[in-house]
Amino acid sequence: MNRPILVFGAAGQLGHEVMALARARDIEAAGCNRAKADVTDFASVKAAVLAVKPRLVLNAAAYTAVDRAETEPEAAYAANAVGAESIARAAAVAQVPVIQISTDYVFDGTKTGAYVETDPIAPLGVYGTTKAAGEALVRQANPRHFILRTSWVYGRFGANFLKTILRLSRTRDELPIVADQHGCPTATEDLAEAVFAIDRALARGIGAPGTYHFAGDGATTWHRFASAIVEAQAQATGRRPKISAIATADYKTPARRPANSELDSSLFASVFGVRARPWPTRARETVEMLLEEARAET
Repeated sequence: MNRPILVFGAAGQLGHEVMALARARDIEAAGCNRAKADVTDFASVKAAVLAVKPRLVLNAAAYTAVDRAETEPEAAYAANAVGAESIARAAAVAQVPVIQISTDYVFDGTKTGAYVETDPIAPLGVYGTTKAAGEALVRQANPRHFILRTSWVYGRFGANFLKTILRLSRTRDELPIVADQHGCPTATEDLAEAVFAIDRALARGIGAPGTYHFAGDGATTWHRFASAIVEAQAQATGRRPKISAIATADYKTPARRPANSELDSSLFASVFGVRARPWPTRARETVEMLLEEARAET
């Protein structure tokens, strides 16, 4: 048996996707959830890593409740910074590389155009601040690190914007959606492909460690993203609730969001030869898949 990829956060949105695709492709992968290892406890994490003897460690575990983080900064820091460091250190002890998933929220969103890896970070809230701290700690803990910043993640598993819009489309006649925040919707399936691309590169002895951006191909707004989701589901359900455009100022949340979350993923493409698919195509495919699964369950 080949040494596996060890996935922390295997029960989460991205971790679940990585494990599912690995099984479908006969890629060796081992999942680790909270019951097996507390990521904030280095001894626990190190024991899990040494027991599995992986070739690569993926940290897909995180505190992602952006608004709740404003009132739970200690919990967010524990998961996003302490946990990230524990996993990176344990991987270093085992002399294997680590992939750390990070976020567009390390930026303040004031740039015109897409962010590149060398742009200065300036997080607006607790979530972004703790993810930025996690990045710094991972860099210190393991020189063989691959930090993947991504944005607006959605997919088949877990809770996400696409699934929320699908659910609300069944019962609501109108959905007010923010239209002045820009970003790149990223499917977990594409993000999993990025993980496998790093794994393949490492097997060939190529691919420099560092920080990379990987996000869906194409930028949009939450309003246009929601409109595409509604249109995709309408083909099967016939329901087309009105998607009304509102401003960020009209939708008060505890945490501030970056107005611009666009990420330039060209560096990752040039190094690892993989790009995400255009977000409208991938979003439509995800909607169709979820609707098919729902029909199969009835």
